[in-house]
Amino acid sequence: MKKQSRFWSPILFVCAFAVVGANAQSFRVQCPASTITHPAANNNSEPHYTGATSFAACTPGKPIPGSSVLCPASGVYPSGNVNGAIKCQQVSGGDGYATMGDGTQTYTFSFGPLSGLADIANGLPGTEFPNIFNTPYTGATLQPGDPATADKASDSPYLQGNFSGPLSFNYNGAIGQVPDADCLADPACKSQILANGIDGHVDPRQIMDVGVMNGNIPAPLMALDEDDEFFLTLTNVGMIMRPDLFEQHTIHFHGYPNASAFYDGVPDASVAINIGGSFTYYYLAPDAGTYFWHCHITPPEHLQMGMVGQIYVRPRQNRWSGDLYSGLQAQQMDLRTKCDSSTDILCSNPLPAVRTNATNNGTQKYAYNDGDGSTRYDVEYPLQIHGFDPNFHFVGMTFNPEGFSDMRDKYFLLNGRSYPDTVSTGPQATQTVDGAMHYAQPLNSIINIPVGGRALLRISDLDVTEYQTLASLGIPMQVIALNAKLLRDQEGNNMYYNTNSITLGGGESLDLILDASDTNKYPSGSVFYLYTPNLDHLSNDAENFGGLMTEVRIN
Repeated sequence: MKKQSRFWSPILFVCAFAVVGANAQSFRVQCPASTITHPAANNNSEPHYTGATSFAACTPGKPIPGSSVLCPASGVYPSGNVNGAIKCQQVSGGDGYATMGDGTQTYTFSFGPLSGLADIANGLPGTEFPNIFNTPYTGATLQPGDPATADKASDSPYLQGNFSGPLSFNYNGAIGQVPDADCLADPACKSQILANGIDGHVDPRQIMDVGVMNGNIPAPLMALDEDDEFFLTLTNVGMIMRPDLFEQHTIHFHGYPNASAFYDGVPDASVAINIGGSFTYYYLAPDAGTYFWHCHITPPEHLQMGMVGQIYVRPRQNRWSGDLYSGLQAQQMDLRTKCDSSTDILCSNPLPAVRTNATNNGTQKYAYNDGDGSTRYDVEYPLQIHGFDPNFHFVGMTFNPEGFSDMRDKYFLLNGRSYPDTVSTGPQATQTVDGAMHYAQPLNSIINIPVGGRALLRISDLDVTEYQTLASLGIPMQVIALNAKLLRDQEGNNMYYNTNSITLGGGESLDLILDASDTNKYPSGSVFYLYTPNLDHLSNDAENFGGLMTEVRIN
């Protein structure tokens, strides 16, 4: 059904980009400095949480006091205590290559970063505040493969295991954003946009130079805080190795509780983004937890080919100072997320049964709004489990029918890498058909726990064909949440459990804590292993000693 004429398709593909280059408006990006929900002029930092957002009256259709944002029809707007901030990110939909643990270069359909490039290359989320996102690039002309191209001369990161950061490339704004000269010349238009002329207008040449053949495995990492507004732009740059495929792409946040149908990414009820086009998804960050995202066009194919990534939401409790139990009581005043276990049978985060008098001085980090401090951690690591069928990926590049019923994974991946690449530091680069190196696999899987510390592992399984098991040797796993829901009953009793292995099917996530606080058992310099006991998954295709395995280091 998808295979078009092999003669005409490449010509049409080129013509599509000629239109983009001439008009420059089919690519757009959005990251407002203020909104109705966050009307303050400065939404570039995460505010301290003191209680539910307060509201004041305004005149519908007139500017909100102190802002150019118009008052909504409801006649009220957030004022005084406004929680959360505005966060933005831009990703490309296209293709690329990744290097497997046995050295094989594998073709992928994949998402790539078009904002937060430096953070993503350093293994961090690419989600940025508006003042960072809306900063035009002022360095030398961006090159295919950036940031890998820019780092090549000084850092030489391509020898796996010999990389030492940070990278020399430090730009985290949105690729392609340029001042809108037409708008700057119009006083009425200028008054509605940022002073630097950034209003979503882009230079498509920059987007194509950076976004083409720049797919990441896993897809760019995203991280939000509860109460944030998130503007996520997907730009479809096309798949260069398959010009016969006029593939649309979408973004679907799997398990995300408040996405409307319009922004849900399921094309039947939403929209799909064509080659040469952009679309900005909007989300209001819901309950804390570990979620993930993927393309919802032909899901078995696009997930198998690599269009999968992780997103997690941090709890309000991180921004609360004082007694955690009182803080959770204060959060119950917000009707959007109130959790009343006496009336809501789906409530998964009631007040804890036991008041521990745990407190936060504003620096502690928690996985959930627990109210008792039980989900506290010192370091956190996202771990995405995935698998590749090398034959399916090869056929995907050769214009031949794909064998869906014969799909069988032989490469087993943690954050897009098989052992021993899982413990190689720094971004892992692969040379693609454009002749440039690309940071295709930026995220390693090494778990570094400080002496006496606790590590939160955010684990998701995006595998298409297999159930996957991970076991911990030496440090018990305490499972605290499943599918972004805290394990707690309606009476407030914690239902956490300790185990030495967890098993997930495709489309599931869980949060667990590795507690190394006993320094007698876990002294500095200790090394433990996180691995799969499914021995056939400890392989890189036909090569033994690879697959789902990484190290847990106490240091």
